[in-house]
Amino acid sequence: MDALKYHNRFNYEALPNRAGFEWPNHKRLAVYIGFNIEHFHFGSGLGANLGPSCPEPDVLNYMWRDYGNRVGVWRCLDLFEQLKIPTGAIINTALYEYCPEVIQSLLSRGDELIGHGHTNSERQGTLGESQELELIKRCREIMKEKSGVTPTGWLSPWISESLVTPDLLSEAHYAYTLNWCHDDQPTRVKTRQNLDFWSIPYPQELNDIPMIMHRQMDAVDFSQMIIDQFDEMMYQAYKGTIQKSLVMGIALHPYIVGQPYRLKHLRNALTHISKFKDDIWITTPGDICKYMNTL
Repeated sequence: MDALKYHNRFNYEALPNRAGFEWPNHKRLAVYIGFNIEHFHFGSGLGANLGPSCPEPDVLNYMWRDYGNRVGVWRCLDLFEQLKIPTGAIINTALYEYCPEVIQSLLSRGDELIGHGHTNSERQGTLGESQELELIKRCREIMKEKSGVTPTGWLSPWISESLVTPDLLSEAHYAYTLNWCHDDQPTRVKTRQNLDFWSIPYPQELNDIPMIMHRQMDAVDFSQMIIDQFDEMMYQAYKGTIQKSLVMGIALHPYIVGQPYRLKHLRNALTHISKFKDDIWITTPGDICKYMNTL
């Protein structure tokens, strides 16, 4: 029988067989928040839905998402500030024109800015190679010009990739992607020019869109899910049979978890994690990538 098609970006490597390493200060669990802040076309394009899609302009679903940039993001940032938690802020560059105050607040806090396309109304994987490269490069240039910070990481809108997306990202001088959810440790990715490039674990389970919107999970249960994930990963990293250093990401969107009744329960989950600050590395994807390059 013919072998299955494979991406050939990395080889299979069983977790128990991998070389051991530790995070800074001999810690074994790195925790980060991937804070997705997005902006959308009015009257066209993609977007998560609160209710059934309506003929455009889909006022209900657009305005529900816009709540995140007007209100939810500020409540979330206030919570992160109270708990002294940094974020990897995954941003559409359309935000620079729509609500620059949000990005300025992220910069003032010292959050990492991560490229996330221009708008989440569009997928990049359907573009031709030259168009996709232009999008990737232009987003990086806008972020550098507007914020004075050059992003090193990328998450595609809707995790949309072409067959050459990792090559284009590395050639545009990004250092890592968050697109893949295949592991609990960073993975070195092969690119066509053999440039250093990493996949940093990004969660599709511990993520409010698939859990709360698609599976209709209650905010209480989503909070408990975060706590359970953390407790079990702490056990696996420090006491389990296979003790390896791990990455735990939490993917959040302010139009979802910024709703007050959900934020209350997110506060409980993040407060639980914060109690273990001396035992874990609360960090950002960019700092994880930088650390991997020192090993």
